[in-house]
Amino acid sequence: MTTAEQVYEAVKPLPESLIREVLDFVHFLRVRRGATPERVEELNLIYAQETSLKKVWDNEEDEVWNDVPTL
Repeated sequence: MTTAEQVYEAVKPLPESLIREVLDFVHFLRVRRGATPERVEELNLIYAQETSLKKVWDNEEDEVWNDVPTL
């Protein structure tokens, strides 16, 4: 089994909200890979803020914002 298949199998049983979080992290990694060192630092800060504020943002009142693209 390839690593990509292992990731897929690990993600499959997760709830949709966690799968979305995994996908966001994958997008973050792809963007960071081609970024300058300064941009990498900025992206790391953005990701850290998003992660720490997830509990504040993840509520029914803010559901409308879930479809806004990130990074």
